[in-house]
Amino acid sequence: MASKRQIHVGGVPIGGGAPVAVQTMTKTETADLTATMAQIRRVAEAGADIVRCAVPREQDVEALRTIVRESPIPIIADIHFNYTLALKAIDAGAHCIRLNPGNIGGPDKVALVAEKARAAGVPIRIGVNSGSLPRHLHALERENSVEALVTAAVEFVELMETLDFRDFKVSIKSTNVPNTIASNRLLSERIPYPLHLGITEAGTKWSGSLKSSVGLGTLLADGIGDTVRISLSTFHAEEEVKVAWEILKALQLRERGPVLIACPTCGRLQFDMDTVVAEIERRLEAYKDPIEVAVLGCAVNGIGEASHADFGITGAKNEGLIFSRGRALRKVPQEQLVDTLFAEIDKYVASGKQLDVDAAESAEGAAWLQAIEEENAGDMTPERLAALEKAAADAVDSNSLEEMSGRLLDVVAAKARLDEAASPTAGRRFTRS
Repeated sequence: MASKRQIHVGGVPIGGGAPVAVQTMTKTETADLTATMAQIRRVAEAGADIVRCAVPREQDVEALRTIVRESPIPIIADIHFNYTLALKAIDAGAHCIRLNPGNIGGPDKVALVAEKARAAGVPIRIGVNSGSLPRHLHALERENSVEALVTAAVEFVELMETLDFRDFKVSIKSTNVPNTIASNRLLSERIPYPLHLGITEAGTKWSGSLKSSVGLGTLLADGIGDTVRISLSTFHAEEEVKVAWEILKALQLRERGPVLIACPTCGRLQFDMDTVVAEIERRLEAYKDPIEVAVLGCAVNGIGEASHADFGITGAKNEGLIFSRGRALRKVPQEQLVDTLFAEIDKYVASGKQLDVDAAESAEGAAWLQAIEEENAGDMTPERLAALEKAAADAVDSNSLEEMSGRLLDVVAAKARLDEAASPTAGRRFTRS
């Protein structure tokens, strides 16, 4: 369930129905002002709403004063073990303090931080990781690791409430994806506070992105989670931000920049699609509008697979088609596909998102596509099958058996050609609307 309470980290609302915030953490030594500020600016440009900086030393606290003043986004001070650094980070202007109450020196030390944070109006992120549970929960962890994680988090929440401090969010993380999912689901039912999501120590850019997408995507799809951080083994924190945004965009929770749709390719491919897709993805990074762009590897399916896309290309041998929202725009030589696509996008953006269609070029492109479809008329694509089924359904609605008979026979024959009995998905086929 979604959190009921809301806090503010700087000017960013967290929880209580606010958009899911994207967070990352600097990889630099915080005291290295030049490197740290450069990375903060990069992650802000990539779309980070909040950034966390490690503060393990006195010199990091000193640097924090400048970082807070110059950062384009709110700063969270990450504190472990030394509660005095948390107190000094608050004085330095940090917009939020990250604590693990279990390793900060006991409830009395947490109380001192909470008191100072309350006076300064600074929220706290409290949390627990699977690798740092309190000793009294180690036996429970061996029996039920999920319950141990949740118990630790609830105990910390109760500590903060005892201190009459409620301006906080909670993080409960594990390297184990199923445990992270289960524990956050359980915790969301027990507390009303905002939840920060992450798969801790997820791994490399490749494996860590996948693990994080599965874990965080599952929870976000359930309506659980108010802020996210992707934890990747990379020195480029902006990569974490990009992955977080792709998860949010895939779930349609937030929009930022273009969305790229690309078919997985198959034996029908007749052009160098992987290179084309990579170039399109790279060039789209320069655009801020949430434009949807599709790349289809062949013209057999027409443009039905991506008829909703703002712009797209579908390729064939030697040439291809530029289309927009299901409508052919123009046929162009294959080597001009990408440049022509972006010329159309630029024209669209410059005109205030008005589509300019040349009727003659559109007709030529549609005719080219129709010719390719006729050449492959024997292929029963999902779109063609859906069209036949819809025609049969329309005929039933009109109660005209004469009109229905021919089209219905076509549908039956089409399904027979699919050889359902031999299919590995026998009995599980579905129709598309």
